[in-house]
Amino acid sequence: MQIALNSNSCLYRCQARRLLQLQPFLLPCSTPFSFPILRPLRCRAMASSPPSVQVRDIIDLTPKETQIFQKLLEVVRHFSLPTQLRVAGGWVRDKLLGKECYDIDIALDDMLGRKFCEKVNDYLSYTGEEKQGIGVIQCNPDQSKHLETARMRLFDEWIDFVNLRSEDYSENSRIPTMRFGTAEEDAYRRDLTINSLFYNINTSSVEDFTGRGIEDLKSGKIVTPLPPKDTFLDDPLRVLRAIRFGARFGFILDEDLKLAASCDDVRAAIADKISRERIGHEIDLMISGNEPVKAMTYICDLLLFSVVFSLPPNVKPAISEECDRLCVGYINVGWNLLQLVGSSTFNDEQRRLYLYAALFLPFRKTLYEGGKARKLKLLEQREINHVFNPLKTVITAGNYIPIVNHIIRNSLKLRASDADTVVSIHSAVEKFISLIPFIESSENMQISEAEWGIEILDLPVTSKLRILTGLLLREIKGFWRVALMLSTLLYPSDINHAEDISKKNIQLDKRRKVFEMVEKAIVGLASFELKGLEEVWELKPLVNGKDIMNVLQLKSGGPLVKDWQQKLIQWQLAHPSGTAEDCLDWMRQKRAKRS
Repeated sequence: MQIALNSNSCLYRCQARRLLQLQPFLLPCSTPFSFPILRPLRCRAMASSPPSVQVRDIIDLTPKETQIFQKLLEVVRHFSLPTQLRVAGGWVRDKLLGKECYDIDIALDDMLGRKFCEKVNDYLSYTGEEKQGIGVIQCNPDQSKHLETARMRLFDEWIDFVNLRSEDYSENSRIPTMRFGTAEEDAYRRDLTINSLFYNINTSSVEDFTGRGIEDLKSGKIVTPLPPKDTFLDDPLRVLRAIRFGARFGFILDEDLKLAASCDDVRAAIADKISRERIGHEIDLMISGNEPVKAMTYICDLLLFSVVFSLPPNVKPAISEECDRLCVGYINVGWNLLQLVGSSTFNDEQRRLYLYAALFLPFRKTLYEGGKARKLKLLEQREINHVFNPLKTVITAGNYIPIVNHIIRNSLKLRASDADTVVSIHSAVEKFISLIPFIESSENMQISEAEWGIEILDLPVTSKLRILTGLLLREIKGFWRVALMLSTLLYPSDINHAEDISKKNIQLDKRRKVFEMVEKAIVGLASFELKGLEEVWELKPLVNGKDIMNVLQLKSGGPLVKDWQQKLIQWQLAHPSGTAEDCLDWMRQKRAKRS
C-alpha cells in the first residue's frame, strides 16, 4: 500500500553564527566534581557537512501494518467515532527513510489510550474475535513517561495508544503539566522536527505540522521544533536525545542547537533536572548504537562530559585537564581497532562493555576515597602503580575505590555487574600488558609477583606461561578477548596526552597483529596436551579443602588451606593431564621439602 506525502511548507531562516567562546562551567554545589578545564567546541564530528539523505516520497505499508490500520479504522467506523488516528514519531521517520520499524505508537486526538483499547475489544467481541489483554503503563516522569500509555496486541504486534497532548513546564522541574492538545501542539512539543511527523491513518497521509520535519530529514539536520534553548530547558533530556539521533543517522546538529546545548543554563538544567537513570539510559543507547564514537564526540564537544560522567571528590591521582578528549580518543581508537579485527569478535554485551572500558581507560588507575583516609598512605607508598593488584582488598575494605565504579554505578545508574565487569577488564588489561612480552619472547622472563598478587610456582617457561594465562582467564572469564584487545591500545607504552592519541590510529595494524598473535598463543595453549584454556574458568579443582586438610593434618580450614588451594590450581594448570593423586603427591613432596 502506498501513501502520498502531504506536508505543510514554511520558511525557515538559518542564522549563520560563529561559535562563541564559552565560559568555564561550574556544576551546582550538589554535584561533587567538575573537570578542571572546559574548552570551546572543536572536534571533527561538529564540523562535517550535512549528509545527503534519501527520503521516500511515499510510505510503503507492510501487509501486517495494513491489517492493523484497517482494523483500527473499522473500530472508528463501527462506533461512529470522530477520532483521528495518527502514528507518531519514529515509525514515520524510519518509514520515510526506507527502514523497517516495529514500534507503532498511535496518537489519539479525543480520548485516552485505555478507553480506545476498550473500544477495540468491544469491536473484537462484536465480530466474534478473541479479546486482547490491555496493559497500562502509568505516568512515570522519571522514565520520560509523562502520560498514561495503553498497550495491546493486534496481529501479533504490540501497539501503544496515547492521547495527543500539550505540555506546560514549571521552572524547576522537567515534569510538565499535561492537557489534551491538537496534533500541531503535540508536534511542536516534541524533541526534534524529524520526530514530529505524523502518519494520519484516516487520511493515509503524512502530516508535517512544524513545516520542516521532512525538509530536515532530507537535509540530514537535527533541529528542534521550537527555539532550542526553550526546548532544552523545558526538558533537558532532549539534549542527549538530539545527540543520540544525530550520531545514529549521521545527521548534523543545528548551530543554534549546539549553542543552546552547551550554554551554562542548559548544562546546569541537565545536572539538576534529569535523573541519573535517564542519563544512563541515553548513554547506554549511544554506546550500544551504530556510532558510539560520534555520540561521545558530540558530548565532549558540547562541553557535557563533566555533566554526564560526573565524578566524586577526592580523586587520586588528579584528573588530567584534557581527560575528556583523551577518553574520546581511546574509544575512537578502540572502535577502529575492533572494526579492523572484526566486529564479530565480540557478542553484543562484550562489545558494549568493551566500549565503556575503552572510554574510561584513562581513569583505570584513578581512585576516590570511599572510606577511611588511612588507606591513602598505603596507596601513596605503592605510588598507585598497578593499582588494580591491591584493588580487591581496597574495595573490600571500603576505602579507595575506582572512579570507573562510581561513574557506572552512580553517574549512569547502570547495573552493578556492568561496573564490576569494567573494573575487572581494566585489572586484566594491566596483567595482559605484563604478559604480552612474555608471550612474544618465549623466554624465562621475570614476572612481578606483586603485580599479579600471587606467588608463582618455579616451573619451566611454558608451564609458567600456561599458569599465568590460565589464572588471568579464570579471573576475567568470557571477557578475556575484550581485555586483550584493550591492552594492545596501551602496549608497549601508555599515551597520556590527547594530541598523541591520533598516533595510535597510524599503528592500528600493529595493534591488530599483537592482538592476533597473543590470541593465537592463548588458543595454542588451549590445545596443549589436549586440555583447553578457552573456558578454564569452568575448571574444577582436582582436590578439595578436606583433602588438603588431611595432608596438612589440620582439623579446620583457614589461610593456610586457601594458600594451598591457589598453589594446587597453579599445579593443575601446569599439568593438564594430572590426576588428583598426582596433585596430592606433589603437595606432599613440596611440604616435605619445606619441613
